Amino acid sequence: MSEEQRELLFDLLTKKAVYGLDKAEQDELDELDPGIAETEFRSLEITAAAISMVGLTDDEPMPSHLFSKISADADKQFGKAEMAADSPWPPTYVAETPSRSWFGWFGWVAAAAACVALAVNIYVTKTQPPVEIVLTPPAETPRTLTPVEMRDALLGSTTGLIKANWAAGNVKELKEISGDVVWSDEKQTGFMRFRGLPANDVTKETYQLWIFDKTQDKATPIDGGVFDVAANGEVVIPITAKLRASEPGMFAITIEKPGGVVVSKREKIAALATVEIKAG
Repeated sequence: MSEEQRELLFDLLTKKAVYGLDKAEQDELDELDPGIAETEFRSLEITAAAISMVGLTDDEPMPSHLFSKISADADKQFGKAEMAADSPWPPTYVAETPSRSWFGWFGWVAAAAACVALAVNIYVTKTQPPVEIVLTPPAETPRTLTPVEMRDALLGSTTGLIKANWAAGNVKELKEISGDVVWSDEKQTGFMRFRGLPANDVTKETYQLWIFDKTQDKATPIDGGVFDVAANGEVVIPITAKLRASEPGMFAITIEKPGGVVVSKREKIAALATVEIKAG
């Protein structure tokens, strides 16, 4: 057997005695010298069994079947003790020592070294306090507020709001429009609430907000953003002013081509809201 084969044999036997082998490893072991493999495995197995008892308390006796197994294997390894016929009392014993290859003795030493790791692992496992695992619940992802909720939050957290009520404009078909607009100069944000503003055909037209600010020329009011209405009923639309509006005096909704315009001709004014009060 070559040196490489001996090393492989020893590695497999040590692993078998301490941890066990899977099918592939067992097949590889079977292909080596079966006679040496079986003999050396018994040596390693006894060592592993003895070392594995390290750390057991006094009230944990060795199982009887394990004691018998170790005793029987020890007899096979070292020979049974025989009392000499001519020995004086107390009798002396002569042990039959079987011949062993250098590989066998090397196996014993290496097995002891390998099993020390097993003994240490057993001791540490028994003496180490249990690890307390604290599970931290994942942080909840903040939910995006709806325009209605954002409007309510603005009304409840901000003072000095500008508020105006909607009225019908110059489009005779739109006479039942109502609702209001709220705006915060401080936060530069606001919301429009409509009732009676009909859904628009997005392929033909869009609604556009204009903010008439006291600091801005009336001919060029601030573009407050375009929006569409998908269904009839009450809707709340956020204001997206393109410029800073510091003192709005009036708001107007016009009907424009899709995408909106830079300057409105104000031919179709759907709704108007004149600022009269400031909400507290």
